[in-house]
Amino acid sequence: MKRYSRLFKYLKFHKTKIGLYFIFSVLSILFSLISFAPIPTFLNIIFKKEKIELVKPQNILDVMKYIKYQVGSYIQSQGDHGAIKALALICGLIIISVFLKNLFYYLSFYVLSPIKMNVITRLRAELYNKLLQLPIGYFTEQRKGDVMSRMTNDISEIETSIVGTLEGLIKDPLNVLVILIALIWISPTLSMFLFIFLPITGFIIGRISRSLKKQSSISAIKLGELLSTLEETLGGLRVIKAFNAEKLLRSKFIETNNTLFYVRNKMQIRRDLASPLSEFLGVVVLCGILWFGGNLVLANNAGNLSADGFIMYIILFSQIIQPAKSLSSSFYNIQKGSAAIARIEEVLQAKVKVDENINGLQMTSYKHSIEFKNVNFSYEDVVILKNINLTIEKGKTIALVGSSGAGKSTLADLVPRFHDVSSGELLIDGVNIKEYSLNSLREQISIVTQEPILFNDTIANNISLGKPNASKEEIEQAAKVANAFNFIQQKEEGFATNIGDRGNKLSGGEKQRLTIARAVLKNPPILILDEATSSLDTESERLVQDAINNMMQNRTSIVIAHRLSTIRHADEIIVLQHGEIIERGHHDDLMEKNGMYKRLVEMQEVR
Repeated sequence: MKRYSRLFKYLKFHKTKIGLYFIFSVLSILFSLISFAPIPTFLNIIFKKEKIELVKPQNILDVMKYIKYQVGSYIQSQGDHGAIKALALICGLIIISVFLKNLFYYLSFYVLSPIKMNVITRLRAELYNKLLQLPIGYFTEQRKGDVMSRMTNDISEIETSIVGTLEGLIKDPLNVLVILIALIWISPTLSMFLFIFLPITGFIIGRISRSLKKQSSISAIKLGELLSTLEETLGGLRVIKAFNAEKLLRSKFIETNNTLFYVRNKMQIRRDLASPLSEFLGVVVLCGILWFGGNLVLANNAGNLSADGFIMYIILFSQIIQPAKSLSSSFYNIQKGSAAIARIEEVLQAKVKVDENINGLQMTSYKHSIEFKNVNFSYEDVVILKNINLTIEKGKTIALVGSSGAGKSTLADLVPRFHDVSSGELLIDGVNIKEYSLNSLREQISIVTQEPILFNDTIANNISLGKPNASKEEIEQAAKVANAFNFIQQKEEGFATNIGDRGNKLSGGEKQRLTIARAVLKNPPILILDEATSSLDTESERLVQDAINNMMQNRTSIVIAHRLSTIRHADEIIVLQHGEIIERGHHDDLMEKNGMYKRLVEMQEVR
């Protein structure tokens, strides 16, 4: 039950409603029993007109005899006319009982429905919030499709398999319990027969459902692979077509899809077996009671159990079969849904390596410098940065260069705390950045990435992402600084133009200038630039580079350089290799050293 603790935690917010649901369910069950159970007794009195002796009610059986006496006396005193009136009265009572049964049944669902929806809403919100908290490194280890599968399919599975059967987990056991108590009152002897066979049927159902959890876990993994393939296909469709790789991707998709079909088909077969199997076993037990109890009644060995009491017993027991079917189906669904809960819990319990310092210092401004002191960083036992010592004075531009995998992006990512240093210190204005609140630290930083990251929204909303309350004039001014104002004005809807998924309605240069406008509007003192011009054509590169130069004025900039021609005028160039600083200095100084930097420059034919 530990794996369901999170769901129970959500249910604690609805104690009053759960109490109401319990009350309505009990009333619905009681009126259900009242509706049909006494019918054989009353009909026996009406049509046989048997004379019944008066008895004082000492237990529930005597109460029934007392009621029989009153009905019988009334019929005998009124003659045939009394029997007709009694029959009409019984019909009226049945109608009222059924109405009340269904009224309370509806009220129980009316109370429970918002509870179920709220549980799923809270779970989905908590999962999304955790995804936002997890470090970037977590997602490099996970398939995007698998994360999406957990957010969609697994949540949906919990909704249908566990929360969706919540009423069955409360009402059906309650229904069975109330009926069993009534059966014990009517005939303890026959009820002993029940307590022998019901555990056997429960054991059979449990054995069959045991494999559902494992199959459900495999199904979720395969669905994640399927979504990953789909996401990769949509994102790389141009490359797939250019390399005639349709057959390869199609085969990969079909293989995963067929495996998913096979696993889900087995799951569905086992789950569909729950209802008919429980009904069959219930009927077997019913026939056993009918044979065993019938023999006792015929042989007059049934104690106080009369023939009509035996019929009432059979009717009541038949009412167990339907809730037992629902309960077994719920049990199957819980086994299936437990795998989804386990996958959700893997994400919710994943370690957040970059913790928010709730009571941390508020970084309201950046005054002096960024300082790396003996900084080392490792990820999953792989050393990425070693013994980094670097000071970046306010207003200076520092360029990071080196071959792929040298640690440039990782070093820059340490400043906004996308990762935390493994050892050493990273200081801003002499204060370890871990002592600042995460939100206030990132308020002082803007990032322009090599690949423009935009959202399926309007141009204005993409620019104002870091400053949602920005005025129209501020947005326009940021666009002008980024050399984006002219092309935006040429759009039919201007700043209200929707740019599509990932900005695919814009050209590469237009997308990059929007990301620069976004950084400009935020107006931070610290900029991190992952060479924003390396994938652009010459004209777009010039416009973007001009925008970057405008943005970098009077700001501290960390530039990850791919095209070395763009950082010749940096205040200091840091050359990284295998996570270590091997050279540093101005462009001209590094060229004279005839080292790694010069080789990189010559490879790009930069003089």
